[in-house]
Amino acid sequence: MLNTLTLAQVLAKLKNKEISQQELLADLEKSSVQNEKLNVFLTMNEHMAKDSSALAESKLMGVPLAIKDNFCTSGIRTTASSTVLNTFIPQYDSTVTKRLKAAGGVIQGKTNMDAWAHGSSTETSQYGRTLNPRNPDHLPGGSSGGSAAAVAADMAIAAIGSETAGSIRQPSAWCGTVGLKPTYGRVSRYGVIAMASSTDSPGPITKTVEDAAILFNHIAGHDPYDGTSSTSPVEDYTAALGQPIKGLKIGVVYMDIPGLADVKSLFEPQLKVFEELGAHVEYAQAMDPNHSIGVYTVVQRAEVSSNLGRFTGVRYGDDRSHFGDEAKRRIMLGTYTLSKGYSDKYYLMAQKVRTLFLQDFTELFKKYDVLISLTSPGFAKKIGASEGSAMFGELEDMLVEPSSITGLPGINVPCYHDPKTNLSLGMNIMAPMWHESLMIKVADAFEKHTQWNPWRNAEKQ
Repeated sequence: MLNTLTLAQVLAKLKNKEISQQELLADLEKSSVQNEKLNVFLTMNEHMAKDSSALAESKLMGVPLAIKDNFCTSGIRTTASSTVLNTFIPQYDSTVTKRLKAAGGVIQGKTNMDAWAHGSSTETSQYGRTLNPRNPDHLPGGSSGGSAAAVAADMAIAAIGSETAGSIRQPSAWCGTVGLKPTYGRVSRYGVIAMASSTDSPGPITKTVEDAAILFNHIAGHDPYDGTSSTSPVEDYTAALGQPIKGLKIGVVYMDIPGLADVKSLFEPQLKVFEELGAHVEYAQAMDPNHSIGVYTVVQRAEVSSNLGRFTGVRYGDDRSHFGDEAKRRIMLGTYTLSKGYSDKYYLMAQKVRTLFLQDFTELFKKYDVLISLTSPGFAKKIGASEGSAMFGELEDMLVEPSSITGLPGINVPCYHDPKTNLSLGMNIMAPMWHESLMIKVADAFEKHTQWNPWRNAEKQ
């Protein structure tokens, strides 16, 4: 089945005329029967075959890509998994989807997510939860759960997600995929339905690190339509693949956090791979990530209350009565946080602590080239785990929130597979701002010298 191939494999086989676009699309169509059970795609591109055939000679050669449903897609419904936008069809493309199209990618469909990206389970979607393809009794994570599940189930060759605090890396960890969260401002937010404007970061969710680098090459770069996008030069991120990591200094953080005992013994042996490859690994003391929960909660709710203020029913879809419970809670808490007499007490204090995290990382990166931690405190949780837990997402994303609130890049790679549950653990590799190539180099080295990536293993066999 061609749908089980990686993006790099598909592109190579298309270029060498070993397969045809029609054969690829046919196998993807066959895999879509899983959607009824897993609830991965909310809207499909009815013109995918036609769009693909016109792009055979392009860089991405008409390969279909799954897109998280908070990216505006011209002529294709975009809901952010909220019934407020049930009938919303954008008249323009987000910069990310526009650039993918320009490179020859085709939108396959729009993937399920936590409504407005509020959550880390995909259970807040107003179109029903997505299930984890690795084990349908468990959640895929979120908020990019649909994109991670699409890749994990081989329903998509590759996908695009977005991260505010863990929403690319955490579902990638739970679904056993690769998820790359860029430096804030490295990829344009234009046309992405905003959640928290100071941390939102679009990025790829893929089968391998190589696939992530390929897609990242096409979406990274300055955008005049996004005032927060960086003008710093964009590298060829695929050039980092296959490079040695000998001599690199790697700091391992957050290993002393309570509650990690069950997975710590599974994670720590994986660090030996880096030493075998010539890197120097040691445990490092970083600022307690528990403090990031408060910072993120206050800042994110405040920005949510501002961003969702435009959805009144006048311009977009249905009125505010269609907001789900989670959106209502976040709007109310954010409005309270920004109200007179409380903004100094909460919002400004959160920003000060946020600065302390940034200063802490600055000092750590003077000593270490990259920092490594678990991506999530454990394996994917069971269905229903988020219900009745107001802080579910913040707790599950605790280990990646510090890097998100400070704008740092990070990448998740599978680092352990439990044969009993078929679930994976994820390793989070962080680098200084604008050093995604370094991060990709380390992640690629780990992936190629371990057995945990199922697509890489299939490639070896």
